Amino acid sequence: MATALDAQVEAFRTRPLGESGPFTFLAADALTMKVREDGRVVNAVVLVATGVNSDGHREVLGCKVTTSETKEAWNSFFADLVARGLAGVRLVTSDAHRGLVEAIGANLPEATWQRCRTHYAANLMGTCPKSSWPAVKAMLHSVYDQPDTDQAHAQYDKLLDAVADKLPEVHTHLDSARTDLLANTCFPKEIWRQLWSNNPNERLNKEIRRRTDVVGIFPDRAAVTRLVGAVLAEQHDEWAEGRRYFALDVLHRARRNLIPNTTPNPRSSHWH
Repeated sequence: MATALDAQVEAFRTRPLGESGPFTFLAADALTMKVREDGRVVNAVVLVATGVNSDGHREVLGCKVTTSETKEAWNSFFADLVARGLAGVRLVTSDAHRGLVEAIGANLPEATWQRCRTHYAANLMGTCPKSSWPAVKAMLHSVYDQPDTDQAHAQYDKLLDAVADKLPEVHTHLDSARTDLLANTCFPKEIWRQLWSNNPNERLNKEIRRRTDVVGIFPDRAAVTRLVGAVLAEQHDEWAEGRRYFALDVLHRARRNLIPNTTPNPRSSHWH
């Protein structure tokens, strides 16, 4: 049974991607599993990437079990995706793991990086006094609630002004993250919510965890690949049969970057 399943998972993990591309939007994340190696229990990391295909459906593009989440591991992972036909990526959403971000830049030079707003909020909270966090968090969320690109940047300016004097460290943190946090606003408003965080992938991670927690400690890495790969293949098939993640007209506009009523914010030195 394992041999038959291994063949199916391997075919899924190594399938050509060119036929269903281009993949305009991509998200990447990593999960940690416990594995027995050389008589001891160690961590193994599963790298996962999902994308939106030319038909507007989500796909699981690949998964790979590696020793740790390093630049080299992510670089190898993305290089394999590109070799299998990954193309046309305009935006990649992920957390700010340095090796991951550098691998995105090296392998997908035409793509913009979107910093996951959920992970960023946790990072920002670490620099903000506890008493000030509710107000800062509320103002940051007000940026995301704006109806278009111009107003999002204008509200970000107000946030920076509000913290400049009293919270200089928070100001510096926010100012340096501006471009990466608002990358999604270069695309149609209808899909901002799906682009601005890794939350859709987090839901996928929960399903993987639900299926792997019953195992606890895997006997080897091949067992991790077998089970996680099977779960991902199953989810991939469900997405293919389900409703489109993005409407085709919105997806086509996103590819052309035709966003109505938006112009660069001249105040922002980060706008490009």
